[in-house]
Amino acid sequence: MTGPESRDAAPPLPAPAPAGADTPALPTDSWQPLPVRARTLATISALLGTLLPLLVALVPGLVFIGRDTPALAVYAALLVLLPAWTVWIARRRWLRTRWRLDDDGFGVRRGHLWRRDTRVPGTRVQHLDIQRGPLERVFGLSTLTVHTAGTHNNSVVLAGLDHVEAERLRDALASRAARDGDTDDEGDDDDAG
Repeated sequence: MTGPESRDAAPPLPAPAPAGADTPALPTDSWQPLPVRARTLATISALLGTLLPLLVALVPGLVFIGRDTPALAVYAALLVLLPAWTVWIARRRWLRTRWRLDDDGFGVRRGHLWRRDTRVPGTRVQHLDIQRGPLERVFGLSTLTVHTAGTHNNSVVLAGLDHVEAERLRDALASRAARDGDTDDEGDDDDAG
C-alpha cells in the first residue's frame, strides 16, 4: 500500500513496560510520520485561520468600496486562492514532518526546501508536556513539548501526534532522561572519590 492510507501504517509503539523494567525499545530504524488525522486537522485549522480574517477584511471593502465587477472578481479570487494556498502549505508541512526516538535521543525533521532537523539528547530533557486543544481532542491528537536544558531554542514542539503515541513517547523520553540522569550522577560520585 503506497497511498495516503499507508501513512497510518507506521509500526506500532510497544506497550508500556511494567514498573521497574527498562523502557521498551521504540522504532529506531526510520522516521515516523504523523497520522492522516493530523492532515485533516491541519486543513481545518488553515481554513479557519485564513477564511475568518479574510472575511473580516473583505466585508468592509464590499460595503465601502463598492460592488462593481472588477472588485467582486478580486474578492472572489482572494476568497478562493488565499485559503487554497494556506491549505496546500499546511498539507505540505504535515507531509514533511517526521519524528524519531533512538538511542541518541529524540528528533524532529520538518520541511522540504528549508529542512530543519532538530535532535534532543536524552540527557538534555528537563520535562515534557502534552497539550490537547478542543479540535485535537476531537481528532484524537496531541501536541508533545519537550523542554530542554539551555536558553536558546529550549523546547521542541511536535503537534499532530496520535494521543496514545504521544503518551508513550512522553513516558519513554521521561524514563530515558531519568535513567541517563542516574547514570550521570553515578559517574559524578566516582569522580568525587
